Amino acid sequence: MIRYHDEEWGEPAHDDRKLFEFLVLDAFQAGLSWRTILYRREAFRKAFAGFDARKVARFDQDRIAALMADEGIIRNGLKIKAAVINAQAFLAVQKEFGSFDRYIWQFTGGKTLQTRCRTTDDIRATSPESDAMSADLKKRGFKFVGSTICYAFMQAAGMINDHLVSCFRHRQVGRS
Repeated sequence: MIRYHDEEWGEPAHDDRKLFEFLVLDAFQAGLSWRTILYRREAFRKAFAGFDARKVARFDQDRIAALMADEGIIRNGLKIKAAVINAQAFLAVQKEFGSFDRYIWQFTGGKTLQTRCRTTDDIRATSPESDAMSADLKKRGFKFVGSTICYAFMQAAGMINDHLVSCFRHRQVGRS
């Protein structure tokens, strides 16, 4: 958890595979702790073809059934099916915009939104930007992309800097 916080969380991500990984993992986090997901991250990576959206988009019922039996991941049928649907929608967005990165960063104007959170109580669960992202993703057929999940995605992908102002990472993240 410390390494993830210190080296990855909130670092601006522009690689489509990494963005797809966050999309999948944040959807699986719904109703669970991030710790639960993070500790299973390698199992998720293996189960979801290294987060290759092209491969995941082709998962059939047999592959979904195998994932339901995989004790290394969260075995939630709705979330597993959503990952496949989201991979298909992800590819459609890539085709339309040239990359998922170009599409998703439009919700923050292409920059990391800086917050001034002094305590964890100051950190919000949603924002106008995550509301807009959620609505647009849903229109495009994505599943498990409510505003709270989108906000968590934005935090992980460095679209919003919710490191506390007292944290050394707050000064580093999203600054050019």
